[in-house]
Amino acid sequence: MRAVNPWASYRQVATQTASSGQLVLMLFDGIIRFLERANGGFGLTDPAAANEQISNNVLKAQAIIHELNISLNVQEGGQFADTLRQLYLYFDRRLQQSNMTKTPDGISEVIGRVTILRDAWAQMLQAQTDGSVPDRGSQLLAA
Repeated sequence: MRAVNPWASYRQVATQTASSGQLVLMLFDGIIRFLERANGGFGLTDPAAANEQISNNVLKAQAIIHELNISLNVQEGGQFADTLRQLYLYFDRRLQQSNMTKTPDGISEVIGRVTILRDAWAQMLQAQTDGSVPDRGSQLLAA
């Protein structure tokens, strides 16, 4: 019999019941979390463990960025979706460069920029909840 991980169960239910806007917020949080873990690798003294921690977490963040990018609905999102696409591609290049050279510069830059996006997205979701702005976030995501 397999033990049930309550945190995994909670995350599964949370993702299955979240709106598309809330899912994007969760993805931004995931990028930040993985990149902070990657940055932690620069403080490790064992080079193999450091490289593994940096690489594995950067790759996970890049996978999320890729999913955000391919889920954009450029038809409905217009110029904003196109701008996000260019930004996601830039993030991917910076992370790839940092991962190859094992330098924290690109990782720290992407953390800062994704944090700004995440906070703006959270404010938009809160404003929608408050009823002060219409729900347009779902138009950015492909159906």
